[in-house]
Amino acid sequence: MIPTYPWRCAPDGLATFRQLRACGLRPGGQDVAAQLERPRRRRGPLVAYLYRIDRALPVRPMTPANWAALERANAARRVCPQCRRDAGYCIPRSLGMCTPCAYPSTATA
Repeated sequence: MIPTYPWRCAPDGLATFRQLRACGLRPGGQDVAAQLERPRRRRGPLVAYLYRIDRALPVRPMTPANWAALERANAARRVCPQCRRDAGYCIPRSLGMCTPCAYPSTATA
């Protein structure tokens, strides 16, 4: 059974994944040490997992291959699948294409 604490009442020495990342750390394969629960009205409680800071490891540095892969992925998000042009911004997933292709009547006006 994992120790459970109320929201914002975690003991010192424990941090969430995002808090670890802000400090330049990662969980490093350790198991969840505890959890926070925040009650909600119409659904089950919101849960945040906590990790021990003293067992956390430093974040691995990005390699040149990682940077290249990230650059290719971001470039692919900018190319419109309809007209195959670089939109100059990330294509909204809600539209699935650039704004001129999604709204052709407004673009010509």
